[in-house]
Amino acid sequence: MESKLKTVSWVLLALVGVVVLVLSLFSANAAYRQDFAVGGVSISEIATGRQLVVVGLRGARGTAAAWAAAWAALFLAVVLGPYRRGDVVTWWGILISLLALGAVAGARVPFTGGQAGTGTPLMLLVVVLVALLLDVKRLSAPH
Repeated sequence: MESKLKTVSWVLLALVGVVVLVLSLFSANAAYRQDFAVGGVSISEIATGRQLVVVGLRGARGTAAAWAAAWAALFLAVVLGPYRRGDVVTWWGILISLLALGAVAGARVPFTGGQAGTGTPLMLLVVVLVALLLDVKRLSAPH
């Protein structure tokens, strides 16, 4: 049973990495080629003819998409390599990255007074935490 849980854990984590990578590429495409919305309002409407505002909004979304793609690529390299082999340190590394995600995404609520944009990080946090807990026995296994 333990081996099956370990397999389900790394497969679930790999799926998370692939989904984040694909979604980050879609987000980059939107940033550079589409009239996407911010807070329910299109960027062209927000900018109202001010090209520098459009460039800034596209740049911010493009940067976020680039960081998401880079995180997903690194996450997949860790999950498909050392995590899959049973490396305990990678379990802790993934957990720490998850806590950082939760802290930064959660800070939106007290600092902005709203919850907009917290759904996706929360969903990611839950799925990755479940995947890690499926293989928590690796922490007590002899090394």
